[in-house]
Amino acid sequence: METSSRRHPARIGLIFALVALAALPAACAKVPLSGRSQLNLISNSEMMAASTTQYDEFLKTHPLSQSADSIKMVRDVGVRIQKAVEKYMTDQGLASKLQGYEWEFNLVRSPQVNAWCMPGGKVVFYTGILPVCRNAAGIAVVMGHEVAHAVAEHGAERMSQSMLTQMGGAALSAALASKPAETQSLWMTAFGVGAQYGVMMPFSRQQESEADHLGLIFMAMAGYDPRTAPAFWERMSASSGGGAPPELMSTHPSDATRLKKLNELMPEALKYYRP
Repeated sequence: METSSRRHPARIGLIFALVALAALPAACAKVPLSGRSQLNLISNSEMMAASTTQYDEFLKTHPLSQSADSIKMVRDVGVRIQKAVEKYMTDQGLASKLQGYEWEFNLVRSPQVNAWCMPGGKVVFYTGILPVCRNAAGIAVVMGHEVAHAVAEHGAERMSQSMLTQMGGAALSAALASKPAETQSLWMTAFGVGAQYGVMMPFSRQQESEADHLGLIFMAMAGYDPRTAPAFWERMSASSGGGAPPELMSTHPSDATRLKKLNELMPEALKYYRP
């Protein structure tokens, strides 16, 4: 004889979802600058601890670049963006959102045209993106954009959505203990680390647009001309050569939409620019 739960799995799932959703108002945060409400079920301390662990594990299995000049350029830009972010967040009364940040900037030897930033300022650039960047200003476009994802807690938002739908809203620490492989996979996908095209897009188009906006301001505050950003994104689009888009571009707005929006935002960004 079947139990009622077997006969009505959808009903059980609905009940669980309603219970989980009841807790969501207390788990909402707001994105800096845009003010958009976002879901965040994971505590800052959990995110920082997991980020350090996952970042260190990634670096153990991926060779670092041996080019001293390239390493220095990426790290120099990173430090300038870091200082700009810290000033911006302090000026906005949001310095507490950077609590626990321990910034790191590493360059990995890989042909992938990609870069990402985990919570806590854990940044990785791939050598494959450097020819597209061309110079420090191009690196600043990418660095500002990826750090903006972290500051806006887009990865935590994405991870929260995945934890809610796939692991019943379990705490991150509990999920890592009980289902480490599955949770690590969710983490890597949420932050765009090694995600495959068409599997699970790391960020929504809305999140990408927010990162574009914040990224322009961060690079401008760091002393890089934000007017170089549109040309960089045009090069990124062209770098696909008509094939699959670079991973960094997989969920970005269309070229025309991005360029239009960037140009609309330029007067605001230029207010922060001091050569």
